[in-house]
Amino acid sequence: MTKRERSSSNTTTTRPPNPKRVKTNNKTDDDTNGTKIINKNSKTMQSNNEKVTWGGWMGAHKTGNDIDQESERIDRQKAAFGGDTIARLKDLNVLIVGCAGVGVETAKNLILSNVGGVVLYDNEVCKEVHRGSNFYVTPEDVAKGEEEGVTLAEASLGELRSLNPFCRVDILDKSTSTESLLGEEVVLSKDVLGTHRPYAAIVVTKLLPKKALLALNETARSNGIAFIMAITNGVTSSIFSDFGPHHEITDATGEPTQTLAVANVEVIAEKPKLLQVEGVKDGEKVVILTVAQSDHGLEDGDVVVLEDMRDEMEVLNGKSVTVKRVAIASPTAAKVDTRGVAFKTALALPTSSVISNFERQFDFYKIAFDGEEENSGKKFPVRTITIFNRLALVLNDDKGKKLLDDSSKVDIFDKYQSGGLLNQVRPPIAKQYLSLTETLEKTPVPQMLRGEDWELGKGVDVHLSIAAVLEFHESSGHWPRLHNSDDAAQVLKLAEDISNARKEVEGSCWSQNIQYGFPMGGEPRDLDEKRIKRYARLFATELTGFCAFLGGAAAQEVIKASGKFTPIDQWVHHDECALVVDECPSNVGPLFGSRYDHQIAIMGKDFQATLANQRIFLVGCGALGCEYLKGLALMGAGTGKDGKIWVTDMDRIEVSNLSRQFLFRQNDVGHPKSVRGALVVERWNPNVNIEALEKKVGTDSEDNFDDKFWESLSLCWNALDNVEARKYTDARCLFFSKALLESGTLGTKCNHEVILPFRTSSYNDGEESDDNENQIAMCTLRSFPYLPKHCIEFAKQAYFSDYFEFGPEVYESFRQDSLAFFEQLDTMEPGDQSRSLRMIKAFIDLQEEAGGTIDFDGCVRIAFNRMMKDFRTSILDLCHSADEMEKSSGNKFWTGTKRRPRPVDWTNPIPLLMEYLYSTSNMYASVWQVQGVRDRDQFQAVLDKLNLEQPQWEPSGEKVDLSEGDDNEEGADGGEDDEKLKGELYKIDSSKLQPAQPAEFEKDDDLNFHIDFLTTATNMRSWNYDIKPSARHTVKVTAGRIIPALATTTAMVCGLVDIEFCKLVLGLQSQGSDKFLNSNINLAAGSGNFTTFAPDPPVPISTGLESPQPKSFTSWDKIEISCKANELSVEQLAQYVSRTFGVSVDRIFLHGDTEDKAIFNEMDKSKLDWAIDFAEDGKVSVSDGVFTQWPQVRMAVQMLGRLPPTSGQRAIFKSQVEKVKVALDQTKESFMKKFTGKVSDAYHQVYRPLEEGEKQDYFDSVFEARDYVTFGIDCHTQSKEDITLPPIKYIFSHTKK
Repeated sequence: MTKRERSSSNTTTTRPPNPKRVKTNNKTDDDTNGTKIINKNSKTMQSNNEKVTWGGWMGAHKTGNDIDQESERIDRQKAAFGGDTIARLKDLNVLIVGCAGVGVETAKNLILSNVGGVVLYDNEVCKEVHRGSNFYVTPEDVAKGEEEGVTLAEASLGELRSLNPFCRVDILDKSTSTESLLGEEVVLSKDVLGTHRPYAAIVVTKLLPKKALLALNETARSNGIAFIMAITNGVTSSIFSDFGPHHEITDATGEPTQTLAVANVEVIAEKPKLLQVEGVKDGEKVVILTVAQSDHGLEDGDVVVLEDMRDEMEVLNGKSVTVKRVAIASPTAAKVDTRGVAFKTALALPTSSVISNFERQFDFYKIAFDGEEENSGKKFPVRTITIFNRLALVLNDDKGKKLLDDSSKVDIFDKYQSGGLLNQVRPPIAKQYLSLTETLEKTPVPQMLRGEDWELGKGVDVHLSIAAVLEFHESSGHWPRLHNSDDAAQVLKLAEDISNARKEVEGSCWSQNIQYGFPMGGEPRDLDEKRIKRYARLFATELTGFCAFLGGAAAQEVIKASGKFTPIDQWVHHDECALVVDECPSNVGPLFGSRYDHQIAIMGKDFQATLANQRIFLVGCGALGCEYLKGLALMGAGTGKDGKIWVTDMDRIEVSNLSRQFLFRQNDVGHPKSVRGALVVERWNPNVNIEALEKKVGTDSEDNFDDKFWESLSLCWNALDNVEARKYTDARCLFFSKALLESGTLGTKCNHEVILPFRTSSYNDGEESDDNENQIAMCTLRSFPYLPKHCIEFAKQAYFSDYFEFGPEVYESFRQDSLAFFEQLDTMEPGDQSRSLRMIKAFIDLQEEAGGTIDFDGCVRIAFNRMMKDFRTSILDLCHSADEMEKSSGNKFWTGTKRRPRPVDWTNPIPLLMEYLYSTSNMYASVWQVQGVRDRDQFQAVLDKLNLEQPQWEPSGEKVDLSEGDDNEEGADGGEDDEKLKGELYKIDSSKLQPAQPAEFEKDDDLNFHIDFLTTATNMRSWNYDIKPSARHTVKVTAGRIIPALATTTAMVCGLVDIEFCKLVLGLQSQGSDKFLNSNINLAAGSGNFTTFAPDPPVPISTGLESPQPKSFTSWDKIEISCKANELSVEQLAQYVSRTFGVSVDRIFLHGDTEDKAIFNEMDKSKLDWAIDFAEDGKVSVSDGVFTQWPQVRMAVQMLGRLPPTSGQRAIFKSQVEKVKVALDQTKESFMKKFTGKVSDAYHQVYRPLEEGEKQDYFDSVFEARDYVTFGIDCHTQSKEDITLPPIKYIFSHTKK
């Protein structure tokens, strides 16, 4: 029984009440689309004597307590889990047994994940050593623990509760014994924490006595309770997962299901031989669907639900059908390029035409093959090409028969004209799991996290160690004692006995030879005595890295009780024997009650001393950074005289951060992440020397993070969320030869990488980009959308950008300084010029229509006019143009994915029109800096007063783009229209214009109307095209490019990186990179997706040189040229490189610079040979090269050769040539000054910014602080082959000027 349950009078006051939440079918109001929900806040719109209800689902009208704080907190989780799973998580109550490191980590992650309730059980009294893994145990708890018996559960409760006010958290009463856990008042309670629900899961985080442990597992299995065990002992960790004899998985991977748009449907009366569909015989009828996407991404046997089928096929909507891939046979000799344009173009044809083309090809090559005598008797070589934009419907299985009452109904597919969607569905998967008793014995090859260890069967020794320790406790009454050799010997003996007893038991875990993960016919092998004894000697210890790893993995397993994701199968062990490098008794003991005793007992006192003096640069203090700060503080990093931690992050804390960035609370919102994070861990460990910064790390901050700073570091630790910053820190580590710890998460997926100087590849050796979005053709977004995401993207890229970002921005540029604007306009691309001019003219016209000044009434009119144009007039124009095209061509226009849209009608309005006007009017109020109207009644009154009327539509006569290409009309040159607009704008007195404020898109401010506008604009466009409306959160995730983020994944990967950090402190890099571990893990997809591997070696970069010169180098290498005594000239530097490597130097430039600048360019040197000479007869000779740089002089030279000496025009042309000659002489002089001058002076001259002010000051400060410049070299051999050299670090001494 929990404390909350025992004290009923306090039950409702021990936690803040839940905020108001609108629920429909277990979904929050965020899951509605805004078009149908009606609640007590609903208002009505009077129009033509009709009342139209419009809802209160949007975010921006809410204030104070009306904001759903709970929904806002879990925003990133919802992006990973989906709304249904988020709702089911509230039904999960979890019992956590054990509150040391693993227990508190698991509890933290579950509470952040917003499960219904968490109950803690651990009656162990707090000790100082617990502060090395339980971050919530304080010195006061330890002192009280000795005097008053404060338990680990009691010490953890307060802080765990503060993590999330929307999750119920309590502890079991101290009187609860391990044996009494099984009773109806605890594990079998039907009303946990007053939720009227039982426990959904039990997590055991420390080994219990064997009898109690196995009984608890059996009780859980027989009552439908998930049972998770996550334990760490010394350098070994194990997780066990048991979801009972029957568990249904509703979504095995969590990956988004496919929504495919149907482009064509064809009934092939008799399947030809070349067409291949599994299960369909030649000559049988088959229905082939062509989809709009180039790759459907489905497998044979996948199931889809038909939706949005039109006309006679509408009866098929909502029905499911199995699909098969479609392939075609092609002669191998044809060498069809499936990635080529020709193949992709061919697939745009009807399937019957595709088949005919391939049949002709097949016959041609078959005849040629048969005609060759040497092919007599040989089989004609054929390859199978899968056509990834085609699917075949399976109509002879149960789903197919249900889809069609009889086979004659197949002909209904011949009626297809347009529309249609295929929504992939994942059928539930039923699985059964074995009990803890069964798996302890019958797991022949237990999984190890490290793949090589698993293949070699090292998990057997760990598995037997656990079984032996349970037997040890049962026989001796205590667990193996720390560093006790007698206990270790006894555990080994028990492991041997258990192994021997199982030899004859089929499928059991015993010490047999295992290779490649499979037992080798029952061949016995010796037990790993060292591993088992070490397990026993270190059994009493735990390391914070293992605790975080298990806490993340175990919490994610609990979440799978919702049916989402695949549980692990059923054991995963991880053993890091590399951490035990020195077991000298005087190094690992004696222990004197320090919080670091467990670390010392495993890795030694010298490790702890080295750790204390580590100098660590932590870049980022978000979810990853919070976990890393926690680990560093618990371990004692940076606590020595020379040790220090720098943490930098420019971001401020937001409400949505609170679901995973566990160092922060509600009162931290708005404050700097780095500052608040540092304050928290300083409270946990006051000895940590930490400095919190709010500075960006990049090329523009090298005056703050200078060479002295980088050289002083022990390592860099990335906790970043973008590729650009990762590449920069990696480049700094490459240059300064520093180790880098790198990691990242995406929902349930994560990876980490250990980057070691000169031993591993670097981050920059790989290819990664933030731009991983699938591009959608602009024509699809503009005129022919067929999926909800098309409407979302257009609302963001066109509506929001034009009306509230780009439009106000260029307008303000014009208003503030029209002359400067026109100068800037000339530098723009023609398409951008046209767009800018139209935007400015539109904003000026708005003011003229409003009588000079725009007030809120004017904002409503603007919003109404926009609504009429975007969702009515443009739609009517498009349909009219399409109808005219149909008349002229005789061909149907609205076919395949092209949907005929419908216009909105203000005379018969739908509720969404009001939502659009409300959000858009307030967005314009923000732009024009007038007071908005949030109150719905007041807004209704404004609307009633304005009495807005729908304009009469008539064909405009303007050309509507009906093309299906990717060209965007926005990019077209406006020509005469642009010049006319320029002329009009030149006459405008910009000083009299009303200021406008461009919007800066912010997805997480629920009061700024941004997401509300995008949602309404998206769903208005969806309504136009009869596309399924999008939920507000879906719009927010898509338009805001929200990356799904989970506390569980973050904690798990950070725990693994903490372990790798310990290896760095131990100096294991000198023993080779194979001591380290990289990972690529997906917590959603089962233990088969727990992938780890040794870091890759550095990527060799070929120089192109021959021996004895180096044939390759790595990104860690650089060439150092020290010229402190006598600095080289640019000429001497080029000669040195040429002489040393036997190359011709083409360019010397700043390494990493992408501009076309250089301190030396061979093309510039060639200008020294250029000449312009005047002969006595008046003619002029000019080197050919001169014309390449000054083409205008060619005519002058020609005219001087033609005109007689007496011509008066000669002076004009001669003057032109003389000016060019002066320019050439100046070019030569400038080059020679740079070429013969010092390298440092040339660098300063070329790369110092021209603009005075901050940029020059920054350049000067960095330049003066460094005694080197790093150059890249472009060079080639005598045979003109390109040569690649490492960057050159050119070292010099500054001379005072």
